[in-house]
This record gives sequence, structure tokens and C-alpha cells, in this order.
Amino acid sequence: MTYDPLDDSPVYVISVVAQLTGLHAQTLRQYDRLGLVAPQRTAGGGRRYSLRDVTRLRQIQQLSGEGVGLEGVRRVLELQQTVAALHRRVDELEADLERAYLLLRHVGADVGGGSAEAGSEVALRGHTSIVHVRNPFR
Repeated sequence: MTYDPLDDSPVYVISVVAQLTGLHAQTLRQYDRLGLVAPQRTAGGGRRYSLRDVTRLRQIQQLSGEGVGLEGVRRVLELQQTVAALHRRVDELEADLERAYLLLRHVGADVGGGSAEAGSEVALRGHTSIVHVRNPFR
């Protein structure tokens, strides 16, 4: 999933969001008060919803329609965010591991060819991790 800044642009007023979702404006205000959705505010205090907010409201609507209470909806949405963050972290770690394997293969080839110093340590910096690879041909 790629990030699209337009998804977070606060462009929809509450009446438009009510039409897009089929929810009453008062329901949208309640969801805001409960923290289920957090539209941005104008200088005058008016709510401005993004496409991401509209998508979230549709999820809330679907869960509510399936009989999940608002506190349950909040928990489901929190868990979905946690799962998404964990998937991103796993992707980062897999990329770090792949880079480490490539570097290890490269260091091994250099040692085999005599161009690298035996026992040298190489640090690989990923987005969120540092992987130290000890030359296995020591």
C-alpha cells in the first residue's frame, strides 16, 4: 500500500461526508467526540474530512451494521492500525535481512578473492535497524 497525500487532504465539509456515507451529520459529530474519527478543523472550527476519514467512517458504519458496539468498533480500528504497523515493520526487517545477506555474500566473495581483510566487520544501516555482519571467512 502506498501513501497518497491526497488521502489526508481535508477537503470535505460535514454535509458532503454525510451524503457520501449515508450517516447523519449529528452521528458524524458524535464519532468525532468519541475519537473514532478526527477530522481537521478550519480556523473557524468547522470540520474538514479527508478521503481517509471517509474510508474510516465507512468501516465504522459497516462494523456498526454488523452489530459491533462503538467501543468494540474503536478496539477493532486500533487493532487494525497495530496490525498494519507490524506488517510495515516486518517489511522493513525483511528488507534489512535481504541487504545483510547480499552484503554477506559480497564480503565472502571479496575474502575469497583476497581483496578484503579477513575478520573485517561491516555495518549495514537500514531504515530502522543496524545489522552487523561478521566476516564468516575469518
